[in-house]
Amino acid sequence: MALAAVHRLARRGAATFLAIVLPVAAQAASFDCSKAHAPDEKAICRSPVLSDLDLTMATLYGVRLKLPMLMGARGAAQDEQHQFLIDRAACGANAACIGAKYQQRIDTINAAIDAAMQDYCVKLGICG
Repeated sequence: MALAAVHRLARRGAATFLAIVLPVAAQAASFDCSKAHAPDEKAICRSPVLSDLDLTMATLYGVRLKLPMLMGARGAAQDEQHQFLIDRAACGANAACIGAKYQQRIDTINAAIDAAMQDYCVKLGICG
């Protein structure tokens, strides 16, 4: 199986998961909005776009933590997530800033998943 096929399968699995999870929780953040106190949390709960970004990031983060080839880096992933929350909070209620932080985090998680899939492909000797 070529690397591109491995990537397609991984993304298809994540896309299927997202397609199941997102409609159920449409326009709802990954956290309980009734308990939102911080300005960034309130902004996320008020914005369908930010709520969708939050759900996407949270889902990808969950997938990233469950990938066997990335489990050894779980502590680093948790540290990165903690730093993301600090950085997001620094945005206050600025939706553009929050959205940019989410996009950066989503890109970072996707890059980690892509790198793990590349490494896995190489280790299996199936890369083209």
